[in-house]
Amino acid sequence: MLQSFDPKNADLVVNINGRLVHRNEAGISPFDSAVQGGDAVWEGLRLYGGRIFRLRQHLDRLRQSALALAFRDIPTADAITTEIRRTLAANGMTDGVHVRLTLTRGVKITSGMDPRLNQSGPTLIVLAEHKPPVYGTGGLTLKTAAIRRSPPDCLDPKIHHNNLLPSILAKIEATAAGADDALMLDTRGFIAETNATHLFFVECGVVRTPTTAACPEGITRAAVLELCAAHAIPHEVTDLSLTEAYRADEAFCTGTMGELAAVTTIDGRTIGDGRVGPLTQRLTALFHELTSREGEPVA
Repeated sequence: MLQSFDPKNADLVVNINGRLVHRNEAGISPFDSAVQGGDAVWEGLRLYGGRIFRLRQHLDRLRQSALALAFRDIPTADAITTEIRRTLAANGMTDGVHVRLTLTRGVKITSGMDPRLNQSGPTLIVLAEHKPPVYGTGGLTLKTAAIRRSPPDCLDPKIHHNNLLPSILAKIEATAAGADDALMLDTRGFIAETNATHLFFVECGVVRTPTTAACPEGITRAAVLELCAAHAIPHEVTDLSLTEAYRADEAFCTGTMGELAAVTTIDGRTIGDGRVGPLTQRLTALFHELTSREGEPVA
């Protein structure tokens, strides 16, 4: 599974600190904190029919992550929303769009790790691309990675930060094994998430997902749990082992970039009957109905 280049994105206009520039001319300083040390936070948003699904929750998470990293200046939600609107308008975008927000600590006066070297405020990047959900509908294959998700006492996963090397290393491992994505465990050996998405498993009619002890607090994950509660679908948030994944009747992953996508193979084992399961299909339909009516107008 590899994303391909969409010709519609050839002449994208990118927003960097309010300056709208062609993608080929966009750039940030080599002294920017994102370049110097991955010192940045990010969010992925999806545009449905002129509305961004759960924009405020995403912007709240962005702010909370920046606060946890002691960013001195954080743009308001309204200021960021204004720049999102400007970017979408400049690109003529109204639907089928993924928006990547990046907020860095900003430009340093000289290279170095110390945040006191940042004296000019943050850098806000709004990158909007024409991009449908990135996963296919036939079912994903996962390979358990050797690299683990860090616990809160190492690097708290509730900080939605730009240090994605563990995910990248896990993805390299999965690709080498011929899988679509990597399944990642926490340091105790319980399932955390994939390298890019949250995981759900269905066993005996109960939808189960790992805790957020070693993974981010997902917006799409939360929406699925809310849908389960609203439609009387039994569900549980708990520690889950690989054994429980292997014996599941169904499995699926969730995320803004891919929405809901079935998982049909884990470590060479077929999950359920190897097809998209009925609860996965039902929750996918409920999620599509939710995104069709909920969201903040921006385009």
